[in-house]
Amino acid sequence: MTEATAPGHDAIGGDCRVTPFRIVVSGAEVDDLRHRLQVTRWPDPATVEDWSQGVPLPYLQQLCRYWATDYDWPARQARLNGLEQFRTELDGVAIHLVHVRSPQPGALPLVLTHGWPGAVWEFVDVLGPLTDPGAHGGDPQDAFSVVVPSLPGYGWSGKPTGPGWGPARIADAWAELMTRLGYRHFGAQGGDWGAIVSTHLGARHPHRVVGVHLNLVPVAPPAGRTQGSEREQRGLHAAEHYRTVDSGYAAQQRTRPQTLGYGLADSPAGQCAWILDKFWSWTDCAGDPVATLGADRILDIVSTYWFTNSAASSARLYWETARDPAAGLPTMPVPTGVSLFPHELSQPLPQWAAAQYPDIRLWREHDTGGHFAAMEQPHRLITDIRDFFRPLRAKQPT
Repeated sequence: MTEATAPGHDAIGGDCRVTPFRIVVSGAEVDDLRHRLQVTRWPDPATVEDWSQGVPLPYLQQLCRYWATDYDWPARQARLNGLEQFRTELDGVAIHLVHVRSPQPGALPLVLTHGWPGAVWEFVDVLGPLTDPGAHGGDPQDAFSVVVPSLPGYGWSGKPTGPGWGPARIADAWAELMTRLGYRHFGAQGGDWGAIVSTHLGARHPHRVVGVHLNLVPVAPPAGRTQGSEREQRGLHAAEHYRTVDSGYAAQQRTRPQTLGYGLADSPAGQCAWILDKFWSWTDCAGDPVATLGADRILDIVSTYWFTNSAASSARLYWETARDPAAGLPTMPVPTGVSLFPHELSQPLPQWAAAQYPDIRLWREHDTGGHFAAMEQPHRLITDIRDFFRPLRAKQPT
């Protein structure tokens, strides 16, 4: 993969450590992908018709056929390159970011953090309404200047060459990133790993973070809890389902990310299946994630993992966290907002979260949507982010 950056004198705010960046994937790399897809050696079909053994063979073959013949990576790449992108080295690792500055004076800086199997692509549809609400039917006073970094080892960020990059270290890197961009005070938002990193960010830098909004609350049910209200039962069932049925990917990535990486780095069909399984399981898609989200949007994310060869490096975040004494979820002293969607893998109650998040200012439970909230329910997520941060803007320096 070729990466193109512009000279340092064009850097943000005069900081020569933050340099413009564009994604450049060569035609040869696209041709190689298509060839690998065309010569894939497929396994035999599952012995069941549903997804209980994993992604059904005909479903994956159909998506990979589209990926090989009709998916237009150059056009998709151009879409992302239409946004301002940068790279900067933080603690020895080059970090890629999208930075969309609001035209509105006094806009609140906001760092959005993705998770696995996510990428900056998740947030493309929310950037315009967040940064320029007046142009999208909203109140200009709700404007944000948005920073969307790629996690270390993910996408077009660099890959750590040594251990130690857990959520706390990433949070500290994000704080330094916002300093380099000229933002003293800011908000944070995230789901999946983004929720955990944002929680550490608020806990470790409470005098800078005005509030943290989450669309996944990374807390477990109280120990020994087995029954309760209908709502509590839904939360307990979600936790049990994840533990017994849906967490195999996490066990593999937490224990043997390198072993997993060999297969995914060599087989685009394997990489596609590994990610597609989560889009099926975690989205509100009635069993058909391609019909719900569109093949292009799913393949944008799969292609990012493929072209950057980041299957192993992204999985290592699970391994790091399992071994990091600082990775435990801290008590987060800054105001917290929550948007909970019914197909999210975790369905906690506010009282389950109170120990880690003692200052919950907004808790909204929606009736549709799932794990990839910015892709599935962008308008609801935008509304909740605006409503949560509106009373907190006074903490931002004038």
